This record gives sequence, C-alpha cells and structure tokens, in this order.
Amino acid sequence: MENALLIGLSRQMSLRREMDVVANNIANINTTGFKADTAIFEEYLMPGARADQAARPDQRLSYVVDRSTWHDMSQGPVHQTGNPLDVAINGDAFLVVQTPRGERYTRNGSLHINPQGQLVTTEGHPVVGENGPIQFQTNDRDITIGRDGSIGVPGGSRGKLRLVTFAAAQRLQKDGGSTFLAPQGVEPQPAAPAAAQVIQFSLEQSNVHGVIAMTRMIEVARNYTQVSTMLQQQGDMRRGSVEKLAEVPA
Repeated sequence: MENALLIGLSRQMSLRREMDVVANNIANINTTGFKADTAIFEEYLMPGARADQAARPDQRLSYVVDRSTWHDMSQGPVHQTGNPLDVAINGDAFLVVQTPRGERYTRNGSLHINPQGQLVTTEGHPVVGENGPIQFQTNDRDITIGRDGSIGVPGGSRGKLRLVTFAAAQRLQKDGGSTFLAPQGVEPQPAAPAAAQVIQFSLEQSNVHGVIAMTRMIEVARNYTQVSTMLQQQGDMRRGSVEKLAEVPA
C-alpha cells in the first residue's frame, strides 16, 4: 500500500512540474521571441528490496522522474510593425546583448536607441555588433537594417548586428522571458547567412500555441485530480485496515 502512495506522489510531483512549465508558456504567449518549453520525464525503476537469491524477490517499482526541459526552437510567426528598429530573424540565429551578468542571447528584436545613442533592448541592454556596441549619432535618421544585419544611415554605416548560432541549442538556459545564457562548454558560433536573415520592420512573436497550451493545462489539472483521488482512496483503505486490526481481540 505504501508503494502505491509513493508512486502516486511521484506522479503528482511530475504533474506539478509540468503545470509550472505549461503555465509559464501561457504567461509568455505575447512575449516577443519567446520559445515554448516542454517538460521531459523518464521512468526510474527502483531495485527490489530483497536479495536476488530470495525465492520471491520484490518487483521493481516504477517512478516518474523529472529529467529536463526541452526548448521548442521553431520559428514563431513574424509580425510587421513598421518600426525601423524592430527586427526579426528568419533562421536559427540569435542577437547578442550585453548585460551586467555577461553576454546573453535573444530572438526579441524589439530595439530602440537610448539617450546615450546606443542600440539597446527593451530591458536597456546594449545590442552587440561585430565590433562592439552599436552607436548612433544624434542626427541619424532613415535607419536601414539589411538582411545580413548591416545597419546604415544616409551618413554612412553604423555597424553590423552580431548574429550567432549554437551547435547544441538545447543546452541553452533561459534567463528570463526570451533571453538565454550559454552554460560552460556551449560556445556561440558566427551565424551562416542562411541561418541569419534579418527582417526589418518586423518582430517574431512567441511560438506558443495558445489553444494547445490551454488544452494541455486542462489535461494536467484533470490528471492531478485523478491522482489525488487515488491517494485519498489509498489513505482511506489504510485507515480502515488499521481500525479493523485494532478491533481484533488480543
């Protein structure tokens, strides 16, 4: 009976974890450049409690274990905004931004120019070009951004966006919203032209499918309720057994 309770609890823990992931996806359905996540689980077989040479060794128990989170790196819908500093990336590349904690990588191309003339993200982090931060003059107008990331104004060039890709993009770790950090051992590589086509006047929307995410949330909630009911029934059976044993004459 205790085994059933433990198995049920492991299932509840996995469902809670999945609910957190699904809820975060739904919360970021309108976050520019956001990539949906999926919780990955695996089976853990607990060794039998008795020795192998026993006549009837215990059966191995099967538990659910939270293994990792899978990032859906598929392209999100591209929406035209008309803003010359908005960029979307057609391909697998990322923009590079400089934060107080080091370089980060994002698909959120909602950019603007800060009072110091630097091209920055909505969070105020400088966007990194191939030769460092991208700097504008106070009188710069009619900004153009080419498909290769080159930035120009009527008075000349203002640099080129640094676009990178990763051989192991699934190892990237989310650092809030649509921003990723690269853990040790995961190095960015200069993006090939096919993986880094910049689209000016546009933004890549979240790739979360709202209907699918909401449906999955309902399924997870229903499964959690079923497991809770099963655990309640197991608890009632256990209490009933204890009460009956207490009634047996000594």
